[in-house]
This record gives sequence, structure tokens and C-alpha cells, in this order.
Amino acid sequence: MSKVSQTQLAQEVHATDCRMVIAVTGGGSGAISALLAVPGASRTVLAAVVPYASQALVEWLGGRPDEFCAARTARAMAMAAFLKARTYDPQARTCGVACTASLASDRPKRGPHRAHLAYQTATTTCELSLGLEKGRRGRSEEEGIVAALVLNMIAAASGAHARLDVPLVESEQARTSEIVAPLDQQRLLAGQVQVIPLGGKAQDYAPRAIMPGAFDPLHDGHRKMAEIAARLLGCKVDFEISITNVDKPPLDFIEIDRRARQFSAVDSVWLSRAPRFSEKAELFPGATFVVGADTIARIGEARYYGGQEAAMQEAIARIADRGCRFLVFGRQVEGVFRTLCELPIPPQLARLCQDVPQAEFRNDISSTELRARRSQG
Repeated sequence: MSKVSQTQLAQEVHATDCRMVIAVTGGGSGAISALLAVPGASRTVLAAVVPYASQALVEWLGGRPDEFCAARTARAMAMAAFLKARTYDPQARTCGVACTASLASDRPKRGPHRAHLAYQTATTTCELSLGLEKGRRGRSEEEGIVAALVLNMIAAASGAHARLDVPLVESEQARTSEIVAPLDQQRLLAGQVQVIPLGGKAQDYAPRAIMPGAFDPLHDGHRKMAEIAARLLGCKVDFEISITNVDKPPLDFIEIDRRARQFSAVDSVWLSRAPRFSEKAELFPGATFVVGADTIARIGEARYYGGQEAAMQEAIARIADRGCRFLVFGRQVEGVFRTLCELPIPPQLARLCQDVPQAEFRNDISSTELRARRSQG
């Protein structure tokens, strides 16, 4: 790895066979102009975007992030960029590179000055986080540092060996994390398979009970639901995480690994590309899905199908045709704890459901609340 000028780094990047989409917000946009100023950029840069306003970033991600300037948001931006790159040039080796930063401004900032960067390829997720010493530099100096970091991230993603020297002080230590995914997860992200067992463990059975969820995080409520479901159904309960979302980018490999580490060796966990229950039913025919009342309410509301009643009825019919059913636990629905019998769901959906009385289970904790507590330390 050699320290070079911006021009030399850009030349090395343009000499690779990698094609990319770049997305930056809050800082680092100088990296885009540095790349485009060097001949050969059209061989490398498919697109570059700066979703600077909060709503622009929400549109780029397909949903509102828990935090706008966070490592997880940078990874989601990179995944969205990677998907764009793959769409623009499906045959090429592609990557997405992203940065979200909070730097010195014309008004004091309460939080730390920082930058989070990430890149995503078909095989790898990489992230870098750096806190900058507050008050040490002006905006232009901080912007120069972040732009250099973005260029180094671009070089790493493309396979170029050159790196820029980044003038940091001793207190400014970048934290990096990288995961090269196992082949089965790579194939899942690419859409070559629709479901895999976590950890590559061969499963020689069709699961009879499945608890789907984001498990962000996995908490005691989930464990208690699985325990009660196993007793009521008389079988083991497997867990399922869909890496795809109807609107948001897929989970990256670091995020998959983070969520997977919450489960124990005795848990059976499946990773899928099935965000909708009609799709889950195709992958797990005959299974009983263990869900909360909030989830079953969404399945039975036409507004979650673009307002189309026929689409909702078709989805429920597909679930029934695959022999699937629901075990429904009480949950908060629009701020009120409700059980199945209190929900105005369509009759054809109600016939597929078994209620778990409130006396058996009540837990008002939510993953959203736990994430908020975690972000607040």
C-alpha cells in the first residue's frame, strides 16, 4: 500500500474493472469531484449522489433511519448504492460506497464531529467510523479529511492499492470492521437462492413453526413467545429473518452477522428473501407463523397492499393454499394492547389464526424502544 496524491489514487481506481455508485451526505463530496477531475472516470463512476436534506436521504434509503449519522446508516446507503450499480451494469464487478458525516458548521453542534463510511460489494461489507476532535479544525479542513477517507474507501472497494495520507491526531482513531460473507449468504443477496439456514447448517426437516422478525434486537419477549408457542404447538419453533424489505435496502453482511450473534447454537435460524407472508408461505409450506397482533393486523389491512382489497385477499388465499396458519400473541396496536379477538380482521384471515390469551402472555417491550435506549447509551 503506497501513499499517493489524489490524482494518482484516482488514476489507479479508474484502471480497475470496478464500476461504482457513490453516495455522500454531510461531508466528503470533495471525493466525487476529485474522481471526476481525472480522465477515465466514465469507466468507473456510474453515478454519484449527495442526498443532503434529510428527506432526500430518506428517499435514497426507502425509509427513515434511526439515526442519520451512524455506521448503520452508512452501510444502508452503501447497499442502496450497490443495488443501483448492479442495476446500471449487471455484468460488471460493482460496488457501492457511502459516507454520512456531521462536521463543523456555521452554528455550534451539540454532538461530536464524526464520519461514518462504508462500501458494499457482492461479497463484502466494510465500514469505517471516525470521531474528529471538536474545535480543532474548521469546516474546510474537516471536509478535506473526510474526502480523503472516502477516496481511500473507494480505492479499497475497487481493489486499488493506493491510499491517501490522512492527517489525524493521536486521539482520532478510525474504527473499521469488514466481513467477507460465506458463499451461501452471497448467493442469497444475489437472489440466486431464496432461503438458507443460518451458519450453513444443513436442515433435513421442514419447520413446523416459524417466528419471523427483524430481531433488532432479539429480546426476552421474543424468547417468551417462542417458549409458549413451542408448548402450545407441540414442536420446536424456528426463527426467520428476511434480509430484504419491501422498501428499504437489504441487510448488509455486517448487519446479518450482528443479528445472528444474538442466537444460541441450539436455535434454528433461517435467512430468507421473503419480506411478505405470502412469500414466506411459499418457502415454509404447512408452517404455523408465530406473530404479534400488530403483524396480523397489517396482513388484514388493504392499505398495506396499496389500498387494493383484491391484492390483500389474494395474499391471504396464497397463505391458506400453502397450508400455513398463525399463532397470534397480544401486542400494542396503535398504542393499545390488543389480542386477536379484539382485531377487526377479515374472516378469511381469522380462520387461519389461533389466539394466545393475555393471561398466557403480555409483554409491552418493543424493539424500537430498545434501539432508542441503545442509541442513548
